[in-house]
Amino acid sequence: MKKQILILMTLAFLLSYCGTGPRQDQQTETIDEAEMLLPDSEQAFLNNLASLCGQSFRGQETYMQEGRESWADKDLVMHVTVCEPTQVQIPFHIDDDKSRTWMFLADNGRLRFRHDHRHEDGTPEDQTLYGGYSDGTGDAFRQHFPADDYTIELLVDTLNREWHVVLDEEMSNFSYRLLYHSEIVFQADFDLTSPL
Repeated sequence: MKKQILILMTLAFLLSYCGTGPRQDQQTETIDEAEMLLPDSEQAFLNNLASLCGQSFRGQETYMQEGRESWADKDLVMHVTVCEPTQVQIPFHIDDDKSRTWMFLADNGRLRFRHDHRHEDGTPEDQTLYGGYSDGTGDAFRQHFPADDYTIELLVDTLNREWHVVLDEEMSNFSYRLLYHSEIVFQADFDLTSPL
């Protein structure tokens, strides 16, 4: 009788430990995956960026607000390097300056755009990872990213900074735009028809 009780207690312990549903780590993994899911338009935009994977494109300044330092004489090149379902990373070089990377990330169910700035040794600059979340008004070819709280605090921002990233529907042009108070202050366009 004691042996049967011992066996029943052991079985009860094993069942309570193992359970019949998913383990806690499995539940967390499912939740994390759900948090990575983007609205269809934002995922379609990320997929369009990812379709350029492994390619590099030359660009040029097409607008610079008067009074700002012009990059018209600079060699602008974007490299689409990291292409995953939840992120695309695009190092953006200005002549020999390779400190910038544009990052498009699935973050808590929203598309986030960040600027990763690093020194030559790979350490982060003081002002890095600024950007914002998509405002939900974009589509597969255009997304708008108003500055998020982190950015406003980091840059002590009173400019209502916003970034627009635009692909034309033929996937022949990539446009990066910086706006202050809803007015463009800088734009660079990259020719997607002639990979380097």
